[in-house]
Order: sequence, then structure tokens, then C-alpha cells
Amino acid sequence: QVQLVESGGGLVQPGGSLRLSCAASGSISSFYVMAWYRQAPGKQRELVASLTSGDRTNYVDSVKGRFTISRDNAKNIVYLQMNSLKPEDTAVYYCRAFKTSGDYYWGQGTQVTVSS
Repeated sequence: QVQLVESGGGLVQPGGSLRLSCAASGSISSFYVMAWYRQAPGKQRELVASLTSGDRTNYVDSVKGRFTISRDNAKNIVYLQMNSLKPEDTAVYYCRAFKTSGDYYWGQGTQVTVSS
């Protein structure tokens, strides 16, 4: 059973930065897509950023130029570097991993709060 554990969330002032980590229990090279989602109170969960095994990235328009998804295959960790944070980035951030079999896995989430 694959386990994904997110960390790195917290309280940050507007304009600040955070780096989220998603540590996988197995090799992340076995996943063809790794992604970060977020869910704000009262809103649907949305895809924030994704990274394919071929290093193709995709971002929701609201974070383009501010967020960067990357991975360290040796450590089995996927990162989300978040810069120039805004109050509207406040949400629980989740990691998701997809296999070519169609199986997918979620982490438990990490809270990000952007407030002065």
C-alpha cells in the first residue's frame, strides 16, 4: 500500500514563501503523474500543479509564475515551492499520485494559511 505524507504547511504572511513536501513510501518513479491539489473552506478541491514522469508540468492559472512543482527521485519526495503567497492561497494542500494502472493515492493534507 502506497502512503503519501505531506509536510511543510503553516502560517505565513502575504508575500511570503513555503515549500511543501510529499514523501512517498515507495519509489515515485513508479508513478506517471504526481500532483498537488488544494481545498479551501467551502470550495471544491482543485488541481494546483502536476508533474509527469516525462517532466512535463502544468499549473492552474492562479499560481503560474509563483508556484513550482519538482521532485527528488532519490528521496522519493515531490515538492511544491510556493512564492508570493496570497490570502486566497489559504487551503489544505494534498498530494496525489497516479499509476498507469489507474490506481491513485492521496496524502492526508497539510494546512497552508496566508494571513497578516
